[in-house]
Amino acid sequence: MASKVLIVDDSATDRMMITNILSDYNLLMAEDGVEAMKLLERDKEIDLMILDLNMPNMTGFEVLERMQKDPDYQDISVLILTNHDEVENEIKGLNLGALDYIRKPLNLQSLRKRIEVHVHLKHAQKTLKDNNAMLEKIVEERTRELASTRDITIRALVGLLEVRNIESGNHTKRTQLMMKALCEQLINKGIYCTLLTKSYIQELFNAAPLHDIGKVGIPDYILLKPGRLTPEEFTMMKKHVDYGVKALEYAAGAYDYNSFIHSAVEIIGTHHERFDGTGYPKGLRGEEIPLPGRLMAVIDVYDALVSKRVYKPGYSHEEAMKMMEEQRGLHFDPILLDAFVEIQEEIWGIADLYNQNAVECE
Repeated sequence: MASKVLIVDDSATDRMMITNILSDYNLLMAEDGVEAMKLLERDKEIDLMILDLNMPNMTGFEVLERMQKDPDYQDISVLILTNHDEVENEIKGLNLGALDYIRKPLNLQSLRKRIEVHVHLKHAQKTLKDNNAMLEKIVEERTRELASTRDITIRALVGLLEVRNIESGNHTKRTQLMMKALCEQLINKGIYCTLLTKSYIQELFNAAPLHDIGKVGIPDYILLKPGRLTPEEFTMMKKHVDYGVKALEYAAGAYDYNSFIHSAVEIIGTHHERFDGTGYPKGLRGEEIPLPGRLMAVIDVYDALVSKRVYKPGYSHEEAMKMMEEQRGLHFDPILLDAFVEIQEEIWGIADLYNQNAVECE
């Protein structure tokens, strides 16, 4: 299909000469800027405009200014017509968005060649735009597929915990929502704003359910023991951290160690570290503990305290908060615990909404 060209010139002679040289194009005519704008509003398929600058009613400059303000006209290529001594007008027209200029009296062969060049460029740009749109669609579909695969994998892994009565789906939901709420409160306080982007918070939300995945490797007699663990049993229990990290690293070994895997490993591997350095498995202290681990430590302990276990009833929200505040700076990062305390009503709302009577194991 021939490109559509709008010729805007108050000179009937110039319009006729341009029409003759471009007879193989789909041409539209306007005698001034007012008529040109009406045509632009009606016809959204104009590819290129040849625009005289000096016209009555509405000048070419005014047309360019209107087009510059309206995104609907951004893809129209404009060539301006100027007299040979109007260098300042050429510059002004180019500054207003014109791509090229032709001087009067018209050199019709030069005009023809320039039109051909700009039409070819226009077609190339359209092809590139269409290809980019297609690639973006493919990338979006692939991203959705990967996200779906990741979510299915997470549900499958967490499902292993549920099958063995190690953890409930409600625990998973509670810790996810608490993670999101705590991160958002830190942002509200102006803390970790650069790190806690929307995408990173979503990453932590998705990774949170994996924090105790290594417990599938711990024997039932330890996991389901109603009494206090012996030192030997507790040593065995602590291995669930390494089991979880190794399982995730093994699963990801053939692929890029991407951001999500990195965050999940940090949550799994460090959520039992303590701020004073007395935690496990590495005895990390303070900010040596990655932020995801420090966040998960606060959330996981609270949920463990208010949940019923095989060896204890669930504590009340008030009792749990009191015990946690006693561990400020010891077990928990003070900054994170303070933010958690500040949103405790929201936290209790989450715990209460997804509470259940079934026994959960630590």
